[in-house]
Amino acid sequence: MTAPAILHLDLDAFYASVEQRERPELRGRPVVVGGLGNRGVVAAASYEAREFGIRSAMPSVRARRACPDLVFVAPRMDLYAEVSRAVMAILRSATPLVEPLSLDEAFLDVRGAERLLGTGPEIGEMLRARIRSELGLAASVGVAVTKMLAKIASDSAKPDGMWVVEPGTELEFLHPLPVRRLWGVGPATQRRLANYGVETIGDLAALPEATLVRSLGEAAGRQLHALAWNRDPRPVDPHRATKSVGHEETFATDRCDRRALEQELTRMADLVAARLRAHMLVARTVQLKVRFPDFSTITRAQTLRSPTDLSAVIADAARTLLADVEVERGVRLLGVTALQFDGGGAVQEALPFDAPAVAPEQGALERTLDAVRERFGPDAVGRAAHTSDGRVRTDRRGSLWGPDEQAGE
Repeated sequence: MTAPAILHLDLDAFYASVEQRERPELRGRPVVVGGLGNRGVVAAASYEAREFGIRSAMPSVRARRACPDLVFVAPRMDLYAEVSRAVMAILRSATPLVEPLSLDEAFLDVRGAERLLGTGPEIGEMLRARIRSELGLAASVGVAVTKMLAKIASDSAKPDGMWVVEPGTELEFLHPLPVRRLWGVGPATQRRLANYGVETIGDLAALPEATLVRSLGEAAGRQLHALAWNRDPRPVDPHRATKSVGHEETFATDRCDRRALEQELTRMADLVAARLRAHMLVARTVQLKVRFPDFSTITRAQTLRSPTDLSAVIADAARTLLADVEVERGVRLLGVTALQFDGGGAVQEALPFDAPAVAPEQGALERTLDAVRERFGPDAVGRAAHTSDGRVRTDRRGSLWGPDEQAGE
């Protein structure tokens, strides 16, 4: 019987835990990362905050009502990315087969390391101990024979624990769980399944595959039926590609000044481009996201003539997309995302007949800005277009998104 050697490691309340580690006065207190202002939303909540029912994506006003003593902290994405890199280095010291899902979680296949480091559960405990001793953070680990089951097991191990699904007990563990714990079952799918009396994964497994196909479609029906029986052949993929790099912000008050919005896009493009360069990526497509006061949301995209990692090019594309958007009724949220990546390195500069033209010095300038910020901090230098009240705004609250979800919690 195959021993469990697929691990899913998830850092507990990652953003909030990093802030509590950096600021000892926050330890033991209910802390929320994000949610600043009356219109903000919670990006992450410490376990002390979760005891009050506070969760990510909750409006900050609602979070304050739930816990008047809540401490709100501005996100520091560069710090979280730095800590994440240290965590991933620890994981890769055990096995090269590490598949990051976001900044705070990853799959590992440790079958090739068992002779040297021990069993899957022993390696899981070793990694948890190293992350705690070297980085001061808690991690939960699930160990199983498939990726899906390891992910569910790590959720069951939270906080700060490890759950091993022993061989032969997979269905015993899986089938009593609520069907929403299964990958691919969101609210809409759950409502459809409820029409068949499905409440648990076992109920789903009992349905004929043909019934699921009729209700959910060929691909989704077959996939969910297989997962309900723990049939998940997907390997751990260390080359899993990032699919988008983006930055978006919800404004404290609705914005209707087009020039001010263009200034915000220029700043956001600078953040996105810096992250592309940091990950040695170049993007072929720029996407604009606009949310209005009634919460209706639109996206517009432009494919570039050649891939880029330059903020000047990304900003120009974003401003062009904004030109066709009616902003007079107000903008609640604005965002810029880079998509369709090629590997970084050599980038074809725009030819003279390719508008908009970019000066050859632009790339050198932007990499110089990267170097200054790396040495002296993210607010050390910025463009004149980013100034506000005499101060440079170079907030680093962007996000690096993976194939399936936004990084975070």
